[in-house]
Formats: sequence, C-alpha cells, structure tokens
Amino acid sequence: MRISEIDLGIVVTYLVGVTLFGIHFRRRQTSLREYFLSSNAAPWWALAGSIVATETSTLTIISTPGIAWAGDLGFLQLVIGYLVARVVLCLLFIPQYFRGEFYTAYQLIGKRFGERVKTAAASVFLITRALAEGVRINAIGKVVSVAFGMGERVSVAIMTALTILYTFEGGMRAVIWTDMAQVVLYIGGSAIAFFLLLHKIPGGWAHVASVAAASGHKLRVFHFNFSLTQTYTFWSGVIGGTFLTMASHGTDQTMVQRLLAARNEPDSKKALLASGVIIFVQFALFLVIGVMLYVFARHTGILAPGGDTDRLFPEFIVADLPRGLSGLVLASIFAVAMSNASGSLNSLASSSIVDFERLRGSSALDDASLVRVSRWVTVGWGLVLGLLGLVHWGVVLVAGLTIASITYGGLLGLFLLAIVSRRATPRGALSGLLTGLAVMVGVQYARPLLAIFGIHVHATIAWTWYVLLGTIVTFSAGWLVSRLAPGPAGPLEVL
Repeated sequence: MRISEIDLGIVVTYLVGVTLFGIHFRRRQTSLREYFLSSNAAPWWALAGSIVATETSTLTIISTPGIAWAGDLGFLQLVIGYLVARVVLCLLFIPQYFRGEFYTAYQLIGKRFGERVKTAAASVFLITRALAEGVRINAIGKVVSVAFGMGERVSVAIMTALTILYTFEGGMRAVIWTDMAQVVLYIGGSAIAFFLLLHKIPGGWAHVASVAAASGHKLRVFHFNFSLTQTYTFWSGVIGGTFLTMASHGTDQTMVQRLLAARNEPDSKKALLASGVIIFVQFALFLVIGVMLYVFARHTGILAPGGDTDRLFPEFIVADLPRGLSGLVLASIFAVAMSNASGSLNSLASSSIVDFERLRGSSALDDASLVRVSRWVTVGWGLVLGLLGLVHWGVVLVAGLTIASITYGGLLGLFLLAIVSRRATPRGALSGLLTGLAVMVGVQYARPLLAIFGIHVHATIAWTWYVLLGTIVTFSAGWLVSRLAPGPAGPLEVL
C-alpha cells in the first residue's frame, strides 16, 4: 500500500460517510416522482451542482491534466462550445420538456412519434450510457492501483457496491444532495492540489509561465486552422462542443433528468447556465495543473507510469502531497466516481421503467410496488456497469467522449426532428436515427475495416466532429424519408 494510514482513514471515512448520507433519504421514497425526480423539490443551485458533478468524472480529473501535459490548453476550445450549447438548450429544448409531465427525455419523442421510436431512442441511450459509465468506472481503478498498489477489480467492485447501495435506497434525492457534497469536495481537493503543486515548483508561477513559454505552445488555447482531422481547433471545439453538449444535456436522460427535477422552467434554466460557469473554471484548473506537472517534471523527473498520462496526476497526489491532504484529494476523486455512477444508475433505471413498460410488469402496480421494481432495476444496472468497468478502454477521457459522440448525433438529430420539423413522421424519424447511427459506426470503424482489404487511411475525422456529422445525417435522412413516404406526423408544438 502506497498511501499512509492517515490517508487511508480519510478515504474510508468518506466512502462510509457518503454512503450513509445517501441511505438517509430512503424514508421519503414513496412514489416514482420522488424516486426519479425528487418530487421537483430541489433548489436550482443544488441541481447546478448535480449537473456539474455528473458532467465531471474521474476521466476529467485524471485525463485532462494528461492532455495538457502532452499538448496545450486547446481543450478549452471545446469547453467554449459547452457554454454556447447551454444557451441554445435554454431557448429550444427546456421549454419543450416543461410542456408535459415527463419523467424521461424520451417521453417527448414518444408523444411526437409514438412508442416504437421512443423505445429505439431509449435503447440507444441505455447502451451509450452503460458503455460510457463503464469507461468512467474503469478510470477509478487506475487511481486505486496507483494509490494502493493493487489490482483494479477489487476497487471497481467496492466502489460499485457502495454506489448501488445509496442509489438503491435514496433515489434521485440522494443523488442530488450527495452530488452537491461531492462537487464541493472534489473542487476543493483539486484547488488544494493546485496550490501545493505550485508551491513545490521553484520560482512559482513565474517559472511555470517561463518554461511553458519556452516550450512554444504549452499555454496556447486557440488553434484557428480549419481541420476535420485535428481534434482541438477553434472550429471543431466551438462547433463540435456545442453539438456535443446539446446532445449530452438535451437528449441524454442522465442530464435531462436533472433539468426535469427542477421546480419550474426558470429554475431549470438557471441550473443549466450556472453549471456552465463552474465547468469552464474547473476545466481550466485541470488543464493548468497539467502544464504545472509538465514543469514540475523538469525538476523531479516524474513520468507517466507505463506511458499512461492518465496516471500522472494520481502519481503526484500519492507521491508528493503531504499526509492527510493526499487522502483528501483521493477522496475527492472517489467522490466524482461515485457521483457519476449514482446519477447514471438512477437515469438508467428511470428510462428502463418509464420507457420500457414491460420491465415493470403490470401497469396497475401501485406506487410502492413501482419503487420496489425501480430499486431492483437499479441493482441490475449496477452489476452491468461494474462488469464494464473491468474492460480496458485506453486513454479514458477520449474513450468516453468517443463512445458518446458516435450515438449522440443520432439522438440529437431525432430530437431536432421532433421539435422543429412539422413534416417529420414516425417512419422518417426512425429511419433517420438508424441511418445516423450506421453512418457514425462506419466513420469510427472505417479505418480498421479498410485495412482488412489492404487500404490504409492515415487520417480520420476527429471525434469532435462526430456529433455534428451524426446530427446532419440523421436530420437529413429523417426529413427526406418523411417527404418521400408521408404519413401522420403526430402532435407538434413549435417554439
């Protein structure tokens, strides 16, 4: 074991404490609206914190510094797109969600295009969220292996079991308030790590700036060249980031569930916009930590263990932070992992129960029975996520974003058809979704497939363009099929 007994005590105390805190909310879980939406009683600032905690992950904390270590601050271009998307969602999507008594995002699709299209959209969400959360859970295994010098399987099992326990018991109310506590902990812990790292660098920030400037690019943010193959440019960042966040926050049940849990439409918008400010600050923080680690390495020789840049920040925490503070920062990383997993579990369960009525059995079940079924569906998804967390995914931040980007374009194109197109039909919508997904899978796997036939492609489309491309293909195919094979369009209320 590489950490001290004091640090281990802090981590264990946190894990036990947050689990008991979540279980505390069990007694209020008497209906589906309480279990999945916290009875629309959460204040907007708590929802903002929950959105941030859900959008952030262990991937963010351990991978973002590695991106800056290996490159520069160009990832912030993508974060600018995150902010633009929030404004668009407030104008276009949130008003639609508050025009009905919805539990999930896909009930809006069902209202517009019918049960078959709703089921297809919900299925895409379930698969995407399960895979993406599997990547996130795998990331915490890397942290534990650095901190405790042990394999990843036991750590994945423990984290998953604890998260299942408090999500099973406390529902969405437990998720929101544990998210709020965890976001304070991980931002505070990361800020402490920032200042201690700065203190350990001879010459402080002036030296960091000097070394970064000498490198010629470390503090560079903007790349204005237009490229479909370069990941972090101004255009792929702002445009791609906008479409990525429109999809993740506007069509992914994990995020939409928090927007639906607000007391009213204005509170939902305030929560979303406030979360954007925090997200920008935290990504800037983690990127600058990466640059500082690059400078710190020139004095200490710290290297990415095994060539894996995801291990850089955990290695610094374990090896260079004082006793007690190391445990605090490690606990903050565990906090993010549990926050992500709990939110995903609750949203996966809500979509399974609401969007797939067969899973919950008889439609005549009373509230207590529905809550009981929802709890066991939560456990089932917890086991799935735990197994996916044992898969080796490579560089976890890029893997997580790539998985989501393949399917998000199809979902966003479908939602845009539902909201802005009067002529879109159920057949057109389903055709568009399937076409968009097929094209994006082809784009992702074209290179290895062509290699089988001896065709070697040296440049591929950057994942930051995936959601835009998928959205265009889905919307265009859906619109075209709706025109060529017209049918009943379903109800539509255009903004």
